[in-house]
Formats: sequence, C-alpha cells, structure tokens
Amino acid sequence: MRRHEPSRPALAATAPLLSALAAAALLLTACGSERAGAGNAGAGTSVPPSRTQVDDPGRDGVRITSLTVPSATASASASPSPTRSYAVSAESLTTEPDSGILAAYEVTHQGSETMTYSVVFTFMSGDGGAVTNRTVTVRDVSPGKTVRGTVRAGKLPPGAPRVTRAKVLEVTKVPAGEAPAEPGTCPASGIRISADEGDAAMGLRVVGLHLDNCGTHDYTVEGYPLLELLDGGFEPVGGVEILDGSGEITTGAGPDTQPRPVTLGPGESARAALVWRNTTEFGTPVNVPHVRVRAKAGADPVTVTPNLDLGTTGELGVRPWEKAER
Repeated sequence: MRRHEPSRPALAATAPLLSALAAAALLLTACGSERAGAGNAGAGTSVPPSRTQVDDPGRDGVRITSLTVPSATASASASPSPTRSYAVSAESLTTEPDSGILAAYEVTHQGSETMTYSVVFTFMSGDGGAVTNRTVTVRDVSPGKTVRGTVRAGKLPPGAPRVTRAKVLEVTKVPAGEAPAEPGTCPASGIRISADEGDAAMGLRVVGLHLDNCGTHDYTVEGYPLLELLDGGFEPVGGVEILDGSGEITTGAGPDTQPRPVTLGPGESARAALVWRNTTEFGTPVNVPHVRVRAKAGADPVTVTPNLDLGTTGELGVRPWEKAER
C-alpha cells in the first residue's frame, strides 16, 4: 500500500507552528529556572560581614581597632517581591550560634618591665547597654611592643539586642614573671596559685586563693599564705594590718580552721581566703589593686588582682590553707 505523503504546502504550513511551540517551551523552561534560582538566592545567600573601623582612645595602652558584625542570612520563609528580589525583615534574620561577632584590638606597652595584661572587653548595643563581656589574657608584652589580636563575643544571651559597639572596659597588668599561670598549664615550680572572683554581701568581701599541685611530687604548706599588698605601681601599701584568721572581721564567713600542715599530692588543691569589709567612716579609703602571694616562705611569688576596697577599716583577714574537697 502506498503511504500518503503530505503535500509540500501542508509541510510549509506546519513548520511555523512547530517553531512557535518550541520557542514557547524554551521560554517556559527558562522562566522556571530563573524563578528557582531567584528563590534559592533569596533564601540562602549571606550578605558579607560588616567590618567597622573603631576610633577608640582605649584604656591603659589597650584599644579596639575594628568590630566585625556578620550580616544575617535571609530566612527561607521570606516572600519574593514582584521584582524577584526578596524583602527581609529584622525578625527573619538569623546569625551563627556563637554570634560571629569579632573585635580586633591592640596592646601597646610603654612601661619599662615586661607585663602580662588581663583585659575585659564589653560588647554593646546601639543604646550603649552591655550585651556581654569577654576577658582576654595577653602575656609577656615587652616594653615598646605592640601586640594585636581578636576577641569573639561568643554566644549571646537569648533575646539579646544587636551588638553595634565594643570598648575596653577594664585593664589590669602584672609583671610577667609573677602572672598567674594559664589554666591547664603548670609552672616550673609545680604549683599554681590563682584568685577567684570573690563574693560580696552587705559590705563584706571574701576572695578565695587557690593552690593547685600540678607537679609530680607532694607539696606541703602550713598556716597562712604570705602576702604583700601593692598599689597600682606595684609599690607596697602601708597602713593595713594583715590579720591571721577572719574572726576579727566577721563571723559571717564561717569559723576559721586551725592552721595545720597540709600536704598536697599531685593533682590535689588547697584553699585560703582574704576577708575584709569596705566600711568607710572618717579618713581616706584605701584601695589595694594587687596582692603578691607566696604559698609559703621561699616559694615563687604570684601577683593576683583582687582589687581590695578596704574602706577606712585598715584590716585584712587571711584564712589558713586547708585542703580542698575534690
């Protein structure tokens, strides 16, 4: 049987129709691809971090040079505008779990002795309120040297406002050879001395002194830690009586234990305490920023910074070493 073949005029009439259908298919495919691409860009593309130069006069040789605040990522639920760009509200912005906020700082030491710095940085909202504080230790800064570094704001409290500013809140420094050892490290002496943040209530102050045997041999102390009270220039502070025990200061810190030999095996710790009142009456209040501590006679000194606000009392009580419970 002979197959029927369309005439040439029929083929000519069909060609434009096929071309139009192919063009329409291509156009629809292209539109679909563009829409998907636009949606992905709006939902998952992060704006580059905002880095701001900071004109910070600083404090005691420490200043912030820049603050980096990461721009948030658009939420996947954001709706496209008619122009296929996505409008994102402040409520739909998300940030990294640790906030990603970073401040760059520099420490310039103009003194004549190598020092170790402890710096408290505060990250603030636009209205100047503190959002979070971070403490950084900068070790062994020699005279005339500038050390640069960064500090992260870390994870912010739930519902915290947006951080827009940062500043140096507090700077303390001690001679590098007398600085408390970093947690997890052990000095050549095999013992590590530190002071805690302390406790304050109704004018009574208590700061704990901690002695850790991080060495490989037993270490024995007896009685009270040996103290030197120092001013901001690390000169001795006079006019303050250092008392054995805290009974003459208060009975609110609990009874004093009797001084006795305390032997610490490797990994064991002891605790003593500084106790005072900041009562101010007649006279000039006395403030003691630094205390040089020796675990016992002949031990290497460690300088801590408890900031003793002694008022006009002229007294500081010291509780004896006792073994700390594990």
